[in-house]
Parts: sequence; structure tokens; C-alpha cells
Amino acid sequence: HGDKVVAAILPGRKGKNPSGRVVRVLERATEIMAVRVLRPAGDGAVLAQATDPRCKGLFVLDFEGRKAPDKGDIVLAAPGDRLEGGGWAGRVVEVLGREFSLETQERIVKANHSVPGPFPPIVLAEAANLGPEPDPEGLQGREDLTNLGLVTIDGEQAKDFDDAVHVRAKGGGWILTVAIADVSHYVQPGSALDREALERGNSFYFPRSVEPMLPEALSNGLCSLVPGRPRLAMAVEMEFDRLGRRTGQRCFAAVIRSEARLTYTQVQGLFSRGEGRDESWGLMLEEAAKLAEILRNARARQGSLDFDLPEPEIIQGLLDGSVGIRARERFFSHRLVEEFMISANECVAEILTRAEKVLPYRVHPLPDPDKLSALFRLLTTAGVLPERPDEITPASLQSVLALVRDTEREFLVNRLMLRTMSQAGYSPTNEGHFGLASECYCHFTSPIRRYADLLVHRVLKSVLARDGRIFRVKPLKRICDGINRCERRAMEAEREMLKRAGILHLRDRIGDVFAGVISGVADFGFWVELDSVLVEGLVRLSTLHDDYYEFRADEHRHLGRGTGRTFGLGQRVTVRLVNTSLDRLEVDLEVEDA
Repeated sequence: HGDKVVAAILPGRKGKNPSGRVVRVLERATEIMAVRVLRPAGDGAVLAQATDPRCKGLFVLDFEGRKAPDKGDIVLAAPGDRLEGGGWAGRVVEVLGREFSLETQERIVKANHSVPGPFPPIVLAEAANLGPEPDPEGLQGREDLTNLGLVTIDGEQAKDFDDAVHVRAKGGGWILTVAIADVSHYVQPGSALDREALERGNSFYFPRSVEPMLPEALSNGLCSLVPGRPRLAMAVEMEFDRLGRRTGQRCFAAVIRSEARLTYTQVQGLFSRGEGRDESWGLMLEEAAKLAEILRNARARQGSLDFDLPEPEIIQGLLDGSVGIRARERFFSHRLVEEFMISANECVAEILTRAEKVLPYRVHPLPDPDKLSALFRLLTTAGVLPERPDEITPASLQSVLALVRDTEREFLVNRLMLRTMSQAGYSPTNEGHFGLASECYCHFTSPIRRYADLLVHRVLKSVLARDGRIFRVKPLKRICDGINRCERRAMEAEREMLKRAGILHLRDRIGDVFAGVISGVADFGFWVELDSVLVEGLVRLSTLHDDYYEFRADEHRHLGRGTGRTFGLGQRVTVRLVNTSLDRLEVDLEVEDA
């Protein structure tokens, strides 16, 4: 998938498009592939098939002189030349073993999406030369925030602490300080570290591992805002009035010392039960919660969209290695950090724009007009809306979401509206961020794990130093295109990982009955998202024997001609699990009473 090839065009049969046969591969998109052993092929070789459903070819792997793997084992292989008898030669890189483990599935996904692995020696050497602590010279000329009381708030497993926050009340309003790791001090343009970070584009997160954008010596060490250690940071200080309006701001280089490494669960314990109120950070975070709530309400009034859909999280049993998927817990502590990061991102974007700098904006274009028209036709026909809004704005769409909140239509409207949204990305042209209802937005707060943020830090430093422009539009456009591709690759890898983990979870539950909601509809069937495990499975129309069903695409449903029975998006159903397939990455379901 993605290879550049020489192909022989074969004549198409009547009514069909021409087909082709690959003659030679000019350039491989994937250097290492994960393949599944099918059977012995004689003379110490085995026949194998790619685990990526997009790749259809067979591979012959030579194990002469070594023990060949068993049928069903997973092997990492480097694809070679086409063989005369068909299929492709492959060089064995590593035998992973049985596929029914989360660790093996992670390795498969990494191979399928060419996720970068170990860093080149030159990159590791550069990182090691920087040392474990900031150089004393690097502390010079920076504001000292070491005694401010900044804290980090992250997940339990996090080690790369990008951001620290502090809030204090002032004259009926608040001063919010957001300090972000000064990665740009260490990762200089054109260095081996910089070239590798650009190539990776972002960090890749998996249930059991992380493939970071920067070596761990930086991501978890020198750049990470670990508690009690001096760290270099770029800080944004914002002043807000009692209504959440930003009335002042400034950016500056700082040296900080995080007072505490807190978790979302820990901070939520403070908000819900008062736990930790006597800690040095307790009263500060209670003040922070007041500001976060006001900022959230102000952003909602502005029209920021908030889709209320569960976010799946992969979990693994510590004792038996069992795999499960659950809805990720979402606390107010998460929203607090989000609001503060959004405020900092927006503030920096406005400062750089006023300075007439070229920068990578985080843009979210307007929704697809055709999809929106189809959505509003459906909602008005179904009686959800009396009429289509006169103007499509974030606020008008938000009002629709509010209209169906806590009703049986909520899932349907949230899912359909989400599908109308355009893909967010990076661009040197400011197109605004529709989903956040922001006219000017960038990513500034995660330079340890996103290359775009590192670029924004460099632009901000050029403003503070009163330097000239450091980017031109065309070169920056090429960089943005590259990191957009990296971001999509990470998203696709995450989706495949969720599919594979879901199949691992369900493979021993064939015959079990589940409640779920129809999450997608196609002419050949419909998908059901299972309530208890947040996994999607497919019900094929061929398994519905009680009627002949017509597909009504505009209505996102199937209608039985004789019975009038319907299966439509957002409808609750009871289904039985009949099969799972890691080959096809599919879960097969049947309606329980069909």
C-alpha cells in the first residue's frame, strides 16, 4: 500500500475498468511488514500473508537453517523482489510469535503504519551531550518562576510533562500562568535532533508503549517539567476579568521549578471531595477551577463545539494479560487543563499574528456544505429541528447539540454532525478554527510531542528578540503538509490499534449477546457500537431473514418492505457476536431476534 510500481495494464472486461499486474516495485512505502504465517512452502521456507488488510500479496520467507515459525505466528519481514511463481520474496527481520497478545498487536500496527522505532545513534548522541540538567548559562536572562507554585497535571502513566499551570486571584479576576517546556532551547534548527523530530512529526502513543518525537533523555528528562528540578520554559501570563475576558497578556522566557506532579484523578479528588485541600497547591487549584469554569462557559457562549461521544481506552489486566476497552473517564480536571491550554494557544497565536509573523496555525475549516445540507434535511424531516438555521456558525451547530442533549436523538445528532466536520490541520494561512469558534489559533503547549508546537516556540522567540521573519510561506507550507501526514498516520494507527484490541477482547466471547447502538449504515448492512466494550461490529443484511430491506441513504436507515421494521443510525439494538477476524479486522454480529 503506497508503493511506487511498474505495472502492466490488462484489458478490462465488458463494463469493468482496466486492471493491472505489478511488474516491478520501484520504491517501497514500507520497509518492514508484519506478516502472518500460512503454511510451509518447502525447503525451509514458509508462505505468509500481510497482516494489513490493504496488502493482498503473499510472501515466501526463507528459514533455511533455522526453526520455521508455526502457522499463525507473526513475523516482521522486509519485502523483496517478485518471484517467478507469484508472490514476493521476504527477508526475515524478527519472529514475534503468536498474534493473540496486545504486545504483538502493537508491533503489527507499528509495522503497518511505518511508525518510527529506535533513534539513530547520532540523534541519541546529540541528546546525551545536552546533559541531564539545564546548563547554568541557559538560566541567564530568564524570569525566575521557581517559587511561583506551578504544578503539572497529567495522566497516571505520563512522563513527558509539557506544561505547568498556576492561577491567582487579582481584583475580581485572575492571572493565569502557563509554562511550557522550552524544547527549542535544546533542539536547534538543522540539528540531527531537529531533523529526526521533523521526520516523526509527533509522538505515537500505544497501550503499552510510546514512540516519542524526541529521545527519552529529553522527552522524559531534560525537557520534562518534573517536580523539584529547575527547567527552562516559555511562559504565557494572561489576565482575565470576572467574565473570563482576557484583558492583558505577556510572553517571556522563564526558569521554573514544578511544585508537584499531579494527576487528573488526584485533582478531581480535590474538586469532588476536598482531598488535598491542605496541600500547598490545594487553594490555588480551587481558584483555578473557578477560572476554568468561567472560561468554559465563555467559550460555549462563543459557539465552541463539544461532541458528547465516549472516547475508548484500551486496558490490560496486570495478572492475566487480558485486554479490555472502556470509556475513558472524563473529569472536570481534564477540562480545566484543556481550557488553560486553549487560552494559551489562542493568546500566542494572536501575539504572533499581530507581529505579522509567518507561523503554523492550527486550522479547522468550515464543515462540508453537502454533508451539512443532508444533516439538516434529515433533522427537519425527523422533527428534531423545526427549520434549518439561517447561518452555519459554531454557535448555530452548538444550539442543535444542546437541543438533543440527554434525549434519544443525542447519539444520532452528535455522530452525524461530527461526520460533517472537516479535518483539522496545520497551515501557514490563518483559516480560523471552526470547532473552537476561534478566529486565530495555533498549537504552542506540547513541543515535546508535536513538531508544530516547536516551530511556534521558535517564532515566538523571534518576536521576543525582535528578529526578522524566520519562516517563508512556501517552505512552511511544505513542512505543514509533512506534519499533517504524520498526524494522520498517528490517527490511523490509533484506530487500527483500537480495532485489534477490540477483537482480542471479544475473540473468546462468540455467542454472547450485547446491547448497542447503530453507529453507521451502508447498503450492505450496518455497524453497531457495543455498549459495554465500545467496539464496533457489522450486521450484514444477508443475516436479516425476516424481510427484504431497502437502503435509504438520505435517511441513514434500512426499511423492511413488508414489516416496516427499520434499522437506522442511533437506534438501539440487541445483537449476538458470531465471529471475529484479525485477518479482516472485522467483528461479525447478528440481530438477536432477526
